[in-house]
Amino acid sequence: MGITGGIAAYKIPGLVRLIKKAGCEIEIILTEAAKNFVAPMTLETLSGRKIWTENNFDFNIPHVNLTQWANVFVIAPCTANTLAKIAHGISDNLLTSAVIASTCPLLIFPAMNENMYANKATQENIKILSERGIKVINPAEGELACGVSGKGRMNEPEEILLEIFRALYPVHDLVNKKVLITAGPTHEYLDPVRFISNPSTGKMGAAMARAAWYRGAEVKIISGPVNFNFNSYGFEVIKIKSALEMLEAVKKNLSWADFIVKAAAVGDYRAKNFSPQKIKREGKNDLVIELSQNPDISAEVGKLKRENQILIGFAAETQNISENAREKLARKNLDYILANDVSEKNSGFAVDTNTVKLIPKDINKTEKIFSGLKDDIACEIWDNVISL
Repeated sequence: MGITGGIAAYKIPGLVRLIKKAGCEIEIILTEAAKNFVAPMTLETLSGRKIWTENNFDFNIPHVNLTQWANVFVIAPCTANTLAKIAHGISDNLLTSAVIASTCPLLIFPAMNENMYANKATQENIKILSERGIKVINPAEGELACGVSGKGRMNEPEEILLEIFRALYPVHDLVNKKVLITAGPTHEYLDPVRFISNPSTGKMGAAMARAAWYRGAEVKIISGPVNFNFNSYGFEVIKIKSALEMLEAVKKNLSWADFIVKAAAVGDYRAKNFSPQKIKREGKNDLVIELSQNPDISAEVGKLKRENQILIGFAAETQNISENAREKLARKNLDYILANDVSEKNSGFAVDTNTVKLIPKDINKTEKIFSGLKDDIACEIWDNVISL
């Protein structure tokens, strides 16, 4: 890890703790300017290793040996000055010399004033680095040290850690692929305060999205109401409430996608007549609600998808699991379907584990059963879909 002289360096001790907690070893190069923002002793204590600075290295040639040792090279925060030096091959200090000597994946996290970040020279330098295959992660928007709010804030330690994991992921077979995923439940409102829904929490859809993102894909997730935040990852998140809203969002983004994963638990029905006012219970011992069928989003996509698009569906069933799933696979023109019994303990809604059967459209391809944590299952699903 390289740390340069920006105020965002105060976040790095927290990042070092996360990296160590994840079981990784870390070596740190600290520029002279960075020592004004974070103390070497703090970093030595947290990393358990000597900190490398301009005046603190010996005959071991750290700018060569450290980069040969590392699996990934991270610079956070990276100032506009260091960014420019790296883009133009200037190696006038230990950190920039290490960059020149490095052959492992390099992740750069810029942090600076919004005008400095938007400056044409900075943007040109980012373009140069990106064209060389160096990953420059866009900074966040928010309050900056200079007192203004804008784009230039360094990503949070948890977000940086995820990017490190992504760089270290053993396969990147979805690079340059676009994956559209639906997740979570839908809320079909009867009146302004009541709705029909289901127990879906979006965990399986989130797992499919994470696994695709780690493999290098660009990911968009269309999510119903869920209780967790997708924004720590590099996803574009489109939030919806109803099945009709989800259908509109899917159609809008359909042409963009190479893979479409329909993991959402979409409501089959909505209120035939929505009440604009809260339905009162006074004087009503019984209440009859008429429902109308919602569009079948998977079937709609099956009709519209291009020949080279892959459509993956899920079938949450409670009986005749495989038979019902195969019927849906054919009727909806899916390429693959994941069938699971949501009545089984530790499978289906609102749990971290699942058991699913992968059924391909091609009858010559093998059906497989996966069981375990949803994140692990998602990895196995992508392994199989990509290999097939």
